[in-house]
Amino acid sequence: MAEPQPGRAAVILAAGQGTRMRSPRPKVLHPVGGRSMLDRAIDAAQAAGCQQVVVVCGTHSPAVANAVARRLGPQAVAIQDPPLGTAHAVLAAEAALAAFEGDVLVTNADCPLLTADDLEPLFARRAGGADLALLGFEPHDPALYGRMIRGPGGDIVRIVEARDATPEELAHTACYAGMLAADRGRLFAWLRRVGNENVKREYYLTEVVALAVADGASVAAAFAPETAVMGADSLAQLAAAEQLFQQRRRSELMLAGVHMPAPETVHLSWDTLVEPGATVEPFVVFGPGVRVAPGAMIRAFSHLEGAVVGEGAVIGPYARLRPGADIGRDAHIGNFVEVKKVKVGEGAKANHLAYLGASTSTRPTWARAPSWAPTPRWWRPCGWGTAP
Repeated sequence: MAEPQPGRAAVILAAGQGTRMRSPRPKVLHPVGGRSMLDRAIDAAQAAGCQQVVVVCGTHSPAVANAVARRLGPQAVAIQDPPLGTAHAVLAAEAALAAFEGDVLVTNADCPLLTADDLEPLFARRAGGADLALLGFEPHDPALYGRMIRGPGGDIVRIVEARDATPEELAHTACYAGMLAADRGRLFAWLRRVGNENVKREYYLTEVVALAVADGASVAAAFAPETAVMGADSLAQLAAAEQLFQQRRRSELMLAGVHMPAPETVHLSWDTLVEPGATVEPFVVFGPGVRVAPGAMIRAFSHLEGAVVGEGAVIGPYARLRPGADIGRDAHIGNFVEVKKVKVGEGAKANHLAYLGASTSTRPTWARAPSWAPTPRWWRPCGWGTAP
């Protein structure tokens, strides 16, 4: 994570109803890669060096506010009540940022693939002299997106919603992603001037552009890939984001030297750490909190969560490692073996049909043959030093 940058803060919008999810869980608490979209948005803002993060929540989802308070503290929660549009939502964070001086990034909590690298160009535009920086993208199908319209000098002069655009304006393919950055003082001054003369009687964040232009401010655009700014408003879109996340992480691991014969069948979590030289066979699922050392082999149809796998260890096939499993160097955990809260020592083996829980398993020294002696045919160390 980048060091906090002087003069950088973030306002994350998380007050939407999320009705298209059709789920009792608030939209932004749905996970991608085993981590909620809300946490991923906070991760991106903090990785971009934002020293203060404020999340705007709605009264309809106290679970969202509770999640923010647990991670960042209650001072990071701003409540939008009632919900009156995106500009109104950002204004809800004004009091929390009253003592802050510098650039404020406005971003969304439902863009699970957004990273700090995608946000950094906004700050670069600000450093380059833009008074207001907008994040744009070039969608494969721009039909439903608001267009960013440039003036003669190349600056953005307005944003036009697709339903209101003329055929000439629809020819513009640069679309607004809903994220921006500006100086705190100027941003909130513009927001307070936004009107609600529209059908929904709501205050829209996009109106800030016209107000900035009217003040003689320069408005510049930075661009991100479409996948980076894609939202997840439904379970189908959430699944699409999950697929893209998995493809990205698998590629990163294989480029780093992890062998995956059938990568499309391996499911990873946001914090899965597999060291170069390890092998992951088909149909393996990694839950959060797994570390795999070099030379280890995770065999097919195994499930790991909250576990550490030592160098040269072999897991599976059909093994399950639950939180607290610590598998030592060259240890073997075989088929239909489940391990929870157990430290399995170096070279120990549990080869099949066993449950190991809340203990320590080692290969006892009294049962080991001398280093110079041949291994007897009956010797099958299994953690208790017993022989058939």
